[in-house]
Amino acid sequence: MEDFHASASFDLQGADLRALRKARGLTLTGLADRVGRSVGWLSQVERDLSSATLNDLSALAQVLDVSASSLLAVGGNICEAGMIVRADARRPIGNRNPGLSEALLSPDLTDDFEVIHSRFAPGSSLDGPISRPTQEIGYVVAGRFDLWIDDTLFRLNPGDSFRLRGDLFRWSNPYPETCEIIWVISPPVY
Repeated sequence: MEDFHASASFDLQGADLRALRKARGLTLTGLADRVGRSVGWLSQVERDLSSATLNDLSALAQVLDVSASSLLAVGGNICEAGMIVRADARRPIGNRNPGLSEALLSPDLTDDFEVIHSRFAPGSSLDGPISRPTQEIGYVVAGRFDLWIDDTLFRLNPGDSFRLRGDLFRWSNPYPETCEIIWVISPPVY
């Protein structure tokens, strides 16, 4: 296991940091103030001209309500950056719910949408209903999935798809197999 130090430097996805900041309705000044750094430093990080420490990474992730790993740059072929996402180089995102793992399929968060691959472990569920200011399409790739939209239960199977438009929803995978769903979400929220 690697030993990380608070002063170690990490390469963030600057453009994604900017997109998340804007999606949260934060100005450069607002985010800089909340993480205790200068506007100039944050501007340089967003333009990939400066690096962040582990403490910075943790503070940014907390304010933006994302996992720290979702802000990190992933290694890969430099000429593929922004266009290709290799299966072994996907950025993990999410991780707020036990039994749910998610990876970013989009090259970054700079488009008007993001594409997410979600895996729901058997027995996993969302504790309470949520609503997001987004439009979302989900496609069930494998497994089965229970989805409540505004208190109406839908039992989904492979090949089924669904749409959410800021609706109140919750989910559950009470089945013995892992469920995999591909999501298209606009605007990006991770």
